[in-house]
Amino acid sequence: MNKLNLKDVSQYVEQNIGIFHQKRIQSLDDLKLIKVLKRKNPYLYKAKYVLTADEIVRGIVDAQISSNEETVFGDWLEGLAIFINEKVYGGRKSGIAGIDLEFDNDGIRYIVTIKSGPNWANSRQLVEMKGSFITAQKTLRTSNSKLQVIAVNGCCYGRDNKPDKGTYYKYCGQKFWEFISGDSNLFTELIEPLGHQAKERNDDFLQSYSQMINKFTKEFTTDFCDANGAIEWEKLVKLNSAIKQ
Repeated sequence: MNKLNLKDVSQYVEQNIGIFHQKRIQSLDDLKLIKVLKRKNPYLYKAKYVLTADEIVRGIVDAQISSNEETVFGDWLEGLAIFINEKVYGGRKSGIAGIDLEFDNDGIRYIVTIKSGPNWANSRQLVEMKGSFITAQKTLRTSNSKLQVIAVNGCCYGRDNKPDKGTYYKYCGQKFWEFISGDSNLFTELIEPLGHQAKERNDDFLQSYSQMINKFTKEFTTDFCDANGAIEWEKLVKLNSAIKQ
């Protein structure tokens, strides 16, 4: 085990945080109004007494952005976690399906799936994760039947006060970052470097966001509003739910 050098972490963040911001902007460029409208509930907007194209557009774009950002940043944090673990324990990105990180500590092989937060899974996803753990353990023991393999679901934020899940452990927030680094304070020490050039990057994002809102509002008004500017709800519902002819 090596002691973690926070300068290495800061340097990694500075060199790689731009990837997250680039993907945020790219997600806006890839959005198509019609495709998003087809996935949203038009009855909800009517029930909420939404009257303007801008309200609907902002609602669907903001929801899409929020969902996408959680996924993109979760993937980015996974890379950071693997980098940190490599520096301390010599860990590595796993080549086994469903496993993100492998490392050894005190004669134990740890296999880790890394998620953004603690509430990521439905019942089916939990079954899949447990299946991946079982498969990985069998694979690793093929070449060494005496190898002790412990499975961990690591979550970058949040908490779980009952980490022992029987067949695996669930470490969240402070416990997760300490588990992969040996540093109990890392979860707070990460905050400062993550803000590297955040304002400048966010200014670029807001410019793209504003352009997307204007573009979609114009498209929505043209396609789903009458000559007086009122929303034509029947058209919206048909786009979303009509049987294809």
